[in-house]
Amino acid sequence: MIKARFQLSRPGFCLDAAFEQPSSGVTALFGPSGCGKTTLLRCLAGLERADGELWLNGANLHRLPVHRRRFGYVFQEASLFTHLSVRNNLLYGWRRLPKGQSRPDFDEIVGWLGLEPLLEQGTASLSGGQRQRVAIGRALLTAPRLLLLDEPLSALDSRAKREILPWIEGLSARAGVAVFYVTHAPDEVERLADRVIFMEQGRTTRMETLQQAMARPDSPLFVELGAASMLEGELGTGLADGRTPFVFHGQTLWLVHARRPGGERVRVRIQASDVSLALAPVGGVSILNQLPVRVLALHDMGEGRVLVDGELNGGQRLLAEVSAWSANQLKLHQGMHCYALIKAVALVN
Repeated sequence: MIKARFQLSRPGFCLDAAFEQPSSGVTALFGPSGCGKTTLLRCLAGLERADGELWLNGANLHRLPVHRRRFGYVFQEASLFTHLSVRNNLLYGWRRLPKGQSRPDFDEIVGWLGLEPLLEQGTASLSGGQRQRVAIGRALLTAPRLLLLDEPLSALDSRAKREILPWIEGLSARAGVAVFYVTHAPDEVERLADRVIFMEQGRTTRMETLQQAMARPDSPLFVELGAASMLEGELGTGLADGRTPFVFHGQTLWLVHARRPGGERVRVRIQASDVSLALAPVGGVSILNQLPVRVLALHDMGEGRVLVDGELNGGQRLLAEVSAWSANQLKLHQGMHCYALIKAVALVN
């Protein structure tokens, strides 16, 4: 368990943040630019002197200097040693681990991050995505107790982001280290995070699982793209007609042209505006996906729109955006059972 509380004041800014999170998986620090995400991350690392406390799995780390905390830190810019090869950048911290401390497997981490072809190159020839992969590998090879990623995609163009995202996915599970990930991009949170700490004006405002964060209509994650649901499940084997089953809690959604191998654990995103509701299954339509759902709540969105918060079998949540007229016609109410007609499903990872 990670428990932290920090207070810090400087001209024009005050940080007053506190949280308690499991020491596993990926926790996103999310909020608008200037809200204190990076400052909080630097307090965790010991790079900012702040009042408060920091506990990791029962150990008090607040008074420890940076090098004794054993946290890996990856900055927005990769900050590689330009006079060293990729191999020697990776080995820099690994060679300096204390005697007697177990060392991460160099070849294994290089393999995870796909860095074998780059080992003998200098850093000047690397793309932005390659540089960040090297920076992440260098941090992992120091055997960190916590990995801190400070907007690692913000300085990259869209092509470089697409290149590095698959390497970041699953990083926590593969390396066995908890990750704190700073971002102001909702799509990165939805793709990578297990939990979210929301920040605003130097304060931590809410701490939720990703599913909880996406189940409330006022979620800050919805500001840009609108309300949506995130489902987690497993891909089945694709069929010859282009359909691929996505299976979760004994239910199946059909994806079109997923082009991914069966057996993968994945997340799918369903925009609330792409979900209609019916009192019974509907035949003779082109919509592939129809699932039973129980209405948990209805939220008036104004302008004649209603956001319906529904629960699928197994407990995962599904949001539907319908007109107020339709909600009245269907007599939607809390506890009611109906069917969700899902017009579009997008693979997130």
